[in-house]
Amino acid sequence: MKALFLKISNFQIVKYGFVGGISTFIHIAISFLYLYYIEQSVFIANTIAFIIAFIFSYTFQSLFVFGHKLQINKVIKYFAVQCSSLFLAFLISHFLFFENLYIQTIVISFLLPLITFFIHKFWTFRIATDEENKHETK
Repeated sequence: MKALFLKISNFQIVKYGFVGGISTFIHIAISFLYLYYIEQSVFIANTIAFIIAFIFSYTFQSLFVFGHKLQINKVIKYFAVQCSSLFLAFLISHFLFFENLYIQTIVISFLLPLITFFIHKFWTFRIATDEENKHETK
């Protein structure tokens, strides 16, 4: 059983989901704590929670999942993908019709992380070829 767990945990998408789950927990926990102890402002609570969860997520997705150093160009790409995924969620929810809104929400909740994983894998954290590196240094 332990060998199976170790084999599965080597899959990048599993690591991505694990870090994403922790990030989601961080966001919810910070939002709730802010609302309970500081102020009843959902906007401020979620803004603060998003920033902290984003920093955690970017850091651990970079280092643990994709094996990259922290870089400003990658954090900008990561932020762009995460913000775009919110817009994509709006689009999907508008065009994907289910009779049951809860099922629709669950489908979107599983679809978006898969989409963002592949965008991050092949764009945000893509390893540049030698030819591309030559152009960047000029």
